[in-house]
Order: sequence, then C-alpha cells, then structure tokens
Amino acid sequence: MSRQSISSSSGLVLSMLLLFSLPCISSRGAAQAALPPGGSGSEIPFLRNSAPPTAAKTAKLARVKDVATVEGIRDNQLVGYGLVVGLHGTGDSTQAVFPVQTLISTLERMGVTLPQTGGASTLRVQNMAAVFVTATMGPFLRPGNRLDLTISSAGDARSLEGGVLLMTPLYGPDGLIYAQGQGPLVLGGYEITSNGNSKQFNHPTTGRIPDGAIVERQVPLELKQMHSFSLLLNEADFRTAERMAGAINQELKRPLAIAVDSRRVDLEPAATEDMPALLAEVEAVEVEVYPRAKVVVNERTGTVVIGGDVRLQPVSILHGGLTVNVVSEFQVSQPNSFGQGATQVVQQTQLQTQDRPVSHIELKKGATVDDLVQNLQQIGATARDIISILQAMKEAGALEAELEVL
Repeated sequence: MSRQSISSSSGLVLSMLLLFSLPCISSRGAAQAALPPGGSGSEIPFLRNSAPPTAAKTAKLARVKDVATVEGIRDNQLVGYGLVVGLHGTGDSTQAVFPVQTLISTLERMGVTLPQTGGASTLRVQNMAAVFVTATMGPFLRPGNRLDLTISSAGDARSLEGGVLLMTPLYGPDGLIYAQGQGPLVLGGYEITSNGNSKQFNHPTTGRIPDGAIVERQVPLELKQMHSFSLLLNEADFRTAERMAGAINQELKRPLAIAVDSRRVDLEPAATEDMPALLAEVEAVEVEVYPRAKVVVNERTGTVVIGGDVRLQPVSILHGGLTVNVVSEFQVSQPNSFGQGATQVVQQTQLQTQDRPVSHIELKKGATVDDLVQNLQQIGATARDIISILQAMKEAGALEAELEVL
C-alpha cells in the first residue's frame, strides 16, 4: 500500500475594499516588501525609508545626462559565432551536428584536410563547444580599443569551465565585422559529475572575457558634421521636457533648446559652437524631474517595490483566505489465490478545507506606504495575497500609481 499526500492552496483570496469620500492622502518614501513566494510566514521582511511622510509631491534635481540621451550617440550590439576549446570532456556531444561542421570548416581554413571517407564520423567534440559571442560597442570607439565579451553555449555542452575562445569575428546589424574576439573564459559557476551524480553552482554554460575583443572598425559618427542635436528623455513626460528646455536656456543664457514633445528636446547651436564643449555643458545642467508613481510586483520572487511618489486614498481592506488540502491514498485490491479477479490499485481521495478568519486593515487620513506594508505584515499576507490586494486597490481607485507585474 502506498500513500500520496498532495497539499495545495486554492489561491482564493477575498479582498474587499470600501472607499470613503475623504481627501487624497499622499505618501512619500519608498517601501520594499520582500515576500516568500507562496509562503505563509507571519513576518514579511521589508525595507523602510526613514524619510518623514509629507503631503506635498516634491520634485528632485537630476542632471540632463542622467535622465536623457543624445540622439545618435548610442551603443551598438555585436554578435558572432565561434568555438571554445580546451574543455575537460564537458563540451558538445556528437548528437549536435553544427559543432562538427564548424570544426571541419575551421580545420580546412588552417590547411588541415580530413579523409574523404569517414573523416567527419571519427571526430570527437567533447573537448570543444560551439558558442555565440555578444558584445556592446559604445560610441566613439576607435580601432584598437577593447570590448568585454559574453560567451553562451549554443549546443548541449555541460560546462565551459577552462575553455578558450578561438578568434571570432563580431558582426554589426549591417553585416560588417567591427571587432575580433579571443581569449580564456571567466565563469561564475561550475558543474561536477561523478557516477551519475552531479552538482551545479550558478550557470556554467555562460561566461565572460574581460577586454576580450579588439575593435577593428569604428562606427561612423563625427560631431563636427552634426549641426543640431536632440535630447531623448528616458521616461516620456511633458513637464520634464519643458523644465529641461527652460533649464538649458537659463544655464547657457541663450535660447538654445525647445521641447518638441514629451520625449524630445531639440537643440539648435550656432555653426561656430564647439560641439563637445557644448554637450558637456548641456549634460551637466540640473533639471527638476517628477518621478512617475509606480508599484512593481514580481510574483516569482515575491518582491513588491512601492515608489516614493505613490498616493493612497483612505481605504478599508477585508482580507481572508481558503486553504484546500487534497490527500490521496492508494490501496491494492488483491483477490484470493484461486479467484477470477485481477489485482487492481484503488485510489481514495479526501478533501480537507480550512478557511482563515477575515483580516481587516483600515488606512485613515495621514497613512503612508510604510503603514500599508506594516499592516500587511501583521496579518501575515503572502506574496500572492499582496498582489491580489494591490490589484484590487488599483481597480477600486485607492492606489494612485501604475501597477506593473513582472
């Protein structure tokens, strides 16, 4: 006789919100609640901001270079395909066809000719792995500058530990070669296998090569040929764009910038301007920014991050939960020795339910985000409960912020 016990939570959460016609409550200070995913602990660790609450939404000062970028001055992505050799039997298996083809092509380029019959079938690739190589090429890089590389296994290799990347060309979106990469890999993980048992730490099939690539071709970008510039805001906001244009004009003491839309500010410098010096002055200008009110929830890790500009309406929350346990027991029905029946396995299932009492939270005038987190901690809310409560508050209009679920 075997017994199998299955315990599951129905996830039935009752969140009832009763709104009152009271003035808006503003909360200041970021609060982060790290919740065990699906856990039922009574305590929820969180990070509390020590700043005192205030009812006025204040702006923060930030440099232009921190909230915007110059259009055209950007990074470029590079990608390549190559081979990592020197592995200790942890490379690709013979079931992966493309590593063998890549090895044959590499050997032919180096003048090594394989036999016409059975040459490919005799190759063993356990000590090598086919990989994809990626890099980010920043602006104004010249031939001879170096780039960091990220190496990722493309086949079924178990580990890239101890491997060396052979010379690999890195291509841009236009199909041209912009860099060449080569060198030993640095891994942050490992895998040990013995007698069918294995132990793995972190991710052994992805590694990095610091300064592993040399730039061979520069991206065409000359500031002297640019007669106008556009600043692109990282977060679209009309108020920030207007403030940025005004701050630039005030700091440089001339009408230079104009806000075009919520994300772009155009600059029209004179033809005789020193462009690098002008951009250095513009990027150092401080601008008043108004961060967007936002709540970010990660259900997988059980993390809730509430921004400091989130506004809460007075609200009353009733919260309860129903837990359902499914217990399955398997019994063997054995007939008599001379009987005509057959042996069968019979499953018997029992359902056990437990309904928790309804918990009550009331946020009155003057409540802050810190108060919300503390109240949720006191009732022992889990990660799923928090997400359900926040979504219900958003639907009821009690949470004046953008809710993003990762």
